[in-house]
Amino acid sequence: MTRYRYRAARADGQVVAGTIAASSGVEVDALLLDQGLYPLALEPALPGSGLRRTAGRRDLAIVFRSLATLVAAGVPLERAVAASERLPRQAALRAALNDARRLLVEGHGLAEALARSEGPVPPVVIGMLRAGERGSRLGPALEQAATQLEHEADLAGRIRQALAYPLILLVAGACSLGVITTIVVPRFAVILADLGQALPPATRLLLGTAAVIRSYGLFLLIGLAGVGALIVRWARTSAGRLQLHRFSLRLPVLGPVRHGFATARAARALGSLLATGVPILTALQSAREAAGDAEVADRLGRVARRVGEGEGLTTSLMAERAITPTALQVLAVGDSSGQLGPMALRAGDLAAAEAEGGLRVLVSLLEPALVVLFGGLVAFTAAALLQAVYSLRPG
Repeated sequence: MTRYRYRAARADGQVVAGTIAASSGVEVDALLLDQGLYPLALEPALPGSGLRRTAGRRDLAIVFRSLATLVAAGVPLERAVAASERLPRQAALRAALNDARRLLVEGHGLAEALARSEGPVPPVVIGMLRAGERGSRLGPALEQAATQLEHEADLAGRIRQALAYPLILLVAGACSLGVITTIVVPRFAVILADLGQALPPATRLLLGTAAVIRSYGLFLLIGLAGVGALIVRWARTSAGRLQLHRFSLRLPVLGPVRHGFATARAARALGSLLATGVPILTALQSAREAAGDAEVADRLGRVARRVGEGEGLTTSLMAERAITPTALQVLAVGDSSGQLGPMALRAGDLAAAEAEGGLRVLVSLLEPALVVLFGGLVAFTAAALLQAVYSLRPG
């Protein structure tokens, strides 16, 4: 099947957009008309173009909580998907649910139907659904998926909240320095140049820096943007992302925080899948995909190979340093007691709590560091200008 992007009008005149999978454009027209939509524009969806490929965790959590609640209440799956289709804000997820509902009517399973959407629903959730369908436990699998997505959405929200003030401080400080460098200092430079006297070294350094920024600032910004674009492009490659994440895990303060959050995601995915009866190797593969860190995922891949060769899970995790030490201790208790699934979930919660504590420490260090940095630059500017004023000699 080919995915098509479309724009269509509803009966009330509202124009909607989305994607749909079909074998031809004629079939797309028929499918849209069946849904009460009148096609306006239609084109094949190119890979990587159009709608956002990954839906937000908050939208996903709302959708899967709705599905879990409706299925638990006895609502048929196709009707539950139809009722949840209008909940998300993102068009990619709405289109995926629309396609899934049609595929459900044709006899496909929910996991397969969502997997064909190629992006909006993360692989770990699809893995949970597949496990639930295999064990005739789709309801509990939907519940586990909703809980997992809610955890991730709450975590992302707390991270954004923690970083909000430092980002505001960074922008305000940069704007203040820009005004001082491009407006205040040049006016002083004109006055001091008219006096024709030798200036102190600090003042000459300040005026020279301001002149360079005024003359070449645009080129510097373009150069920095180009370097940043190259770094981003490199980081999007598999090798670049792995190297970048490997380097990040080695950094003080930041490294343990990243490791903690990756451990939380991986452990929660592992526990959720084990709770639905997924084999350990399959669960480890899904946990690897859910980690969100290429280096941690690489370590978990080596753990899966060790386990497949007959080595114990706890020993493999310890040898590869795949998860944080505290989470490893909790998992070791679950492994020895036969309660690996519940203890993996608890290990994920503990790792998330530790990572959030580390993030608070990082933010608490970042805020005064930015204050000192920008305060020092402003103080240097004021001191350099005042030194020039005080050094002036009559005549």
